[in-house]
Amino acid sequence: MNTPYIRIKDLAIQKKISIAELERTLNFSSGLIGKWKTAQPSADKLAAIADYFHVSTDYLMGRTTEKTIQAAQSDERPKLQKIARNASKLNDEDLDRLDEVMSVIFKNTFKKDSHNE
Repeated sequence: MNTPYIRIKDLAIQKKISIAELERTLNFSSGLIGKWKTAQPSADKLAAIADYFHVSTDYLMGRTTEKTIQAAQSDERPKLQKIARNASKLNDEDLDRLDEVMSVIFKNTFKKDSHNE
C-alpha cells in the first residue's frame, strides 16, 4: 500500500471520520482515495487533504514523520513549539475549544497592553 493512503487512513481514524465521509467533505469522487492504495494522488488532491488535516504534504507522502511544517526557527520559544505540536493532534471540537480559550487570553492580554500605551 502507498504511504499517502496509509497516512490518510490513519488521520481519518484519528479524526473519527470514514474515508467516504472525507471524500464527500472534500468533494472528491466516491472511491478516489481508495485508488491511492496502488496509485499516487494528484498534487491538488493531496494538498486539499493536507489542508483538511492540518498536516504537510511531505508528511502525507512519507517524506517526514513530522505532521506539520516546521516554520519554527531553532531560536523560537520552546513553549510555542510544544503548543503547536499538541494543537496539531486535536480533533475539530477540541481545536474549537482551544481557540475559544486562546481568544479570551489574547483579548485580556491585548486589552492590558492597550491600557499601558
